[in-house]
Amino acid sequence: MIKQAKNKEAKHLSLEVVHPNAAGIDVGSRLMSVAVPADRDRECVKEFGSFTCDLHAIAGWLKQCGIDTVAMECTGVYWKNLYLVLAEYGFDVCLANARHTRNVSGKKTDESDAIWIQRLHSCGLLSSSFLPDDLTGSLRSLVRHRRGITQDSSRYILRMKKALEMMNIKFHSLIRDLTGKTGTAIVEAIIAGERDPENLLKHIDFRVKANKEDLRKSLQGHWRQEQLFLLTQCYQLYQFAEQQKQECDNKIETVLQAMEALKNDGEIASVRPRLKARQRKQPMFNTQFYLHKIHNVDVLSIYGISDNAAIEILSETGTNLAKWPTEKHFVSWLNLCPNNKISGGKLISSSLLKKKPNGATQAFKFAANGVQRSQHWLGDYFRRMKARGGNKYAIVATARKLAIIYYKMVRYHQNFIPFDSQEYKSKFQRTKIAHLERLLIKLKAETLSVI
Repeated sequence: MIKQAKNKEAKHLSLEVVHPNAAGIDVGSRLMSVAVPADRDRECVKEFGSFTCDLHAIAGWLKQCGIDTVAMECTGVYWKNLYLVLAEYGFDVCLANARHTRNVSGKKTDESDAIWIQRLHSCGLLSSSFLPDDLTGSLRSLVRHRRGITQDSSRYILRMKKALEMMNIKFHSLIRDLTGKTGTAIVEAIIAGERDPENLLKHIDFRVKANKEDLRKSLQGHWRQEQLFLLTQCYQLYQFAEQQKQECDNKIETVLQAMEALKNDGEIASVRPRLKARQRKQPMFNTQFYLHKIHNVDVLSIYGISDNAAIEILSETGTNLAKWPTEKHFVSWLNLCPNNKISGGKLISSSLLKKKPNGATQAFKFAANGVQRSQHWLGDYFRRMKARGGNKYAIVATARKLAIIYYKMVRYHQNFIPFDSQEYKSKFQRTKIAHLERLLIKLKAETLSVI
């Protein structure tokens, strides 16, 4: 009787098979372990290589076994080529988060990982990660590459300043930008062999407000040959990085034109507005024009969102935000909301997930950090959150606000209508007064009950 009761309980607790034709793949740099249901082949787990012919062999074996959906972990970049091959063969690919497939029991091997992934996916316990379309994926790769070039360019500027500092040449501390008109002219003159401060002063632009005597003193130093060599090489590398960034901007503009044509039934505007005065890190094309054509709203009207931030967000999220059902799903994907953990009816933790932020998350955080001194309602919100939980807390809270505004604008094509600052402050004061009045009534009731 006891054994029968246990069997009934085991049957009751068994998970229902949602995907009977599911396979699991443990992805690696050299080997791919593929697991299928036990009744599909003599060997339910096979190992394949990672060459292109091996990837097609995996797809052929899965077709032979009658598989229609495949789950695999997003391990580094090794999954991308396999994903493309499986998508070409018509498989429904579930790209699972590695956090959701870690709890495999027993000795860990590639075969056991593949079997565990197959079991989880067959029971419908794995959800696919966000995957961009082809154009968004191309834009993402180019924007990330441009970000790396920009970082390299900034490093070369810092090395140029260090080389000048090692020679006690301090004119870079008296001008605004070493790579501006004046800084570039002086650096090129030094590289060409000029050492006389009087001759170097001729390259100072009339808009420089520093004292002439201070500039003359700052151009006197110890001309060391090794530091001059480093200055020359760093300047050449900086020039090369800027050239590469310009070519990358041209390629990004081509992708944006394709996205514009896709959004407007193949039509591309023949007349494009010229780019006005730009900053050094800003793209070489008119970002606002392309973003308005793609989104049909002006996302740059959001407080704190710059040209680079808007391009970063577009490259990471794409144009179809309906993949996130609500704005709460969107900010959760961005990791801009607390990860509440409740046990025994009590909140034991509300910290953010410890994971590397993507480009969109960083863009929203940079935008939030830029509004903390602004004299509008979002700046007031930032300062109020900073008083409550500190600077990091305020950045995350304000970035969440910006992400929600962006989501509603892009998905529902709503224009950004900011609140009036005075009205926002008065509304907060009324809310605070109402809260204090409720506390006063509660305190009076407790006092009367004691008496």
